[in-house]
Amino acid sequence: MHRASPQPQSAYRWFREISTQWKDNDVYGHINNAVHLLGSIRQLNGWLIEAGLLEIGRSQTVGLVVSTACQFFDEVKFPDQVTCGLRLARIGNTSVVYELGLFRNETSTSFANGSFTHVYVNATTRRPVAVTDQFKAALSTLGYRAPSE
Repeated sequence: MHRASPQPQSAYRWFREISTQWKDNDVYGHINNAVHLLGSIRQLNGWLIEAGLLEIGRSQTVGLVVSTACQFFDEVKFPDQVTCGLRLARIGNTSVVYELGLFRNETSTSFANGSFTHVYVNATTRRPVAVTDQFKAALSTLGYRAPSE
């Protein structure tokens, strides 16, 4: 089994700050892993909105999360500052795999790496639709990292 390792910030193309909150600390004294996952999904949706690819409640095509994964390498506690990095891993016919790196304070290597797979569907019928050329062009700004062997 391949053991993931922390990634450098330079491996990601788009960044957004995520504010930590006191209430996110759990009984173990660190921010619960589920908080990072939810914060990362918000950042991905923020990029989609900024890129003009998603209008909440109006888009005819929406991405449904069909798979997620996350590996953690270190803990984060309030009041740490977290930065989410985003990059493109794969574009399929109807799906896109996004990868995220989470960075604490001024640290240049990730404390967590995650991925999300979106299947793009018609918002009404929920049937898969092809990723358009316009969508692919916008995704190209996130770069592409070929899978490592």
